[in-house]
Amino acid sequence: MPPNISLGLKENWKQFTLLVIINAFVGGMVGMERSIIPQFAGLEFGISSKTAILSFIIAFGISKAIANYYTGRLANVYGRKNLLLMGWLLAIPVPFMLIYAQSWNWVIGANVLLGISQGLTWSSTVVMKIDLVGEKDRGFAMGLNEFAGYIAVGLVAFFTGYIAENYGITPYPFYIGIFISLIGFLLTLFWVKDTRAFVQKESVTDQTTKLDHVFLETTFKNKTLSSVTQAGLVNNLNDGMIWGLLPVMLITLHFDDKNIGIITAIYPTVWGLGQLFTGKMSDHFSKKLMLFWGMLMQGLAILLIPLTNDFYVLALLSTILGLGTALVYPTFLSTIAQATRPAQRAESIGTFRLWRDLGYAVGAILSGVLADYFGIDYAIYFIGGLTVLSALVIGFRMPADKGLI
Repeated sequence: MPPNISLGLKENWKQFTLLVIINAFVGGMVGMERSIIPQFAGLEFGISSKTAILSFIIAFGISKAIANYYTGRLANVYGRKNLLLMGWLLAIPVPFMLIYAQSWNWVIGANVLLGISQGLTWSSTVVMKIDLVGEKDRGFAMGLNEFAGYIAVGLVAFFTGYIAENYGITPYPFYIGIFISLIGFLLTLFWVKDTRAFVQKESVTDQTTKLDHVFLETTFKNKTLSSVTQAGLVNNLNDGMIWGLLPVMLITLHFDDKNIGIITAIYPTVWGLGQLFTGKMSDHFSKKLMLFWGMLMQGLAILLIPLTNDFYVLALLSTILGLGTALVYPTFLSTIAQATRPAQRAESIGTFRLWRDLGYAVGAILSGVLADYFGIDYAIYFIGGLTVLSALVIGFRMPADKGLI
C-alpha cells in the first residue's frame, strides 16, 4: 500500500471531481433515450403494445442488474478503472445501433449493451468515490455522484426531446450519445486512477462486523441491508414504469414532444439536484426516516398521476416524485456502505444494485402487462401502491439509526 494514501473528500478532490464528471456522462447515455424511445417505437416500427414498447427497458434492466453484481464481485480482482473502461467501450456502439436500427430487435440489442455498460460504469464510479472519501463524507459523496448522473439524465432527456421535436426522432438525438461515450472513454483512459489501495487503508481501522455471506445477507438476512435492497428494487420498479408509461400516457392526452420532454425531464432533474442536499443530510440525519419518507412521497405522487390531465399539476407531481427519489437514492448507497466492511463493500453494493436495477425489468413487465390488459391508469395505481408498501417495510423492518436525529 502506498504510504501517501489519505482518505477524505478534500484530500482526493481532483480524482473525486473527475469521477463526478465521468458519472455525468454515464447518466447522459440513459438520458439520450429517456423521453423519445416510446415515440421512436411507434414512428419507426409501428409498435403500439405497451408490453412491446417496454421490452427495451426490460432488456436494459436485466443486463444492467447482472453487470452491477459482477462489477461488485470483480472490482477487487480486476480493478475499478479496468471495469470502468470496459463499460465505456460497450457504450460506444449503442447510438450507432439506434441510428441504423433495421428492426425493434436492434433497439433491444442496443439496450442490452447499454445496460451492461451502465452496470460497469455507474457501479465502478460509486465504489471508487466511496473508496476515496472514507466514512466521514460518504453520504455527501453519494449525493454528488447521483446528482451528477441524474441531472445529466434530465438535461439530456430534455435536449433529446427538443431535438426530436424540431429535427425528427432520428438520427440527430442520438448524436449526443456518440459524443458522450467517446469523451467518457478518453477521460477514463488518460486520467482516472484505480482506488483499491484506499480500501486497504480503510480496512486497517474498520470495526464493522464481517458478513458471513454477502449476497444472502444483503438480499434477505440482514435487516438493514435487506430493507434497503427491497426499497431499491421498488424505487427502480416505479422508475421503469415512469420511464415507459408516462410518455405514452402524455401522448394519449395529446401533449406534444416539447411538453412531454419537460414533464419527463423534471423528475430526474429534481432527483439529481435534490441529491446535492439529501446526500449530506444522510451523514447527519436518520437514514431510516429519510428512506421511509422518500418512498412514501414517491408512492403518493404516483397514485395521483392518473387523476389529472393538467400540465402544471403533472409537473408538480413529477417534482414531488423527484424529491422523494432524491431522499432515498444516495441514502441507499451510504447505508449499504456503512453496514459493510471495506473489503466486502463492493460486493454488497453490487448485490444491492443487482436487485435495485432488476426493478427496471420487473416494473416494465408489470406495468406493460397491466396497461395492455386493464389500462395505463390501473398500472400506475398498482405501482404506486407497491411503493407505499415498500415505505411500510422500511418503517417496520429496518432498525433505527443509532445516535442520529
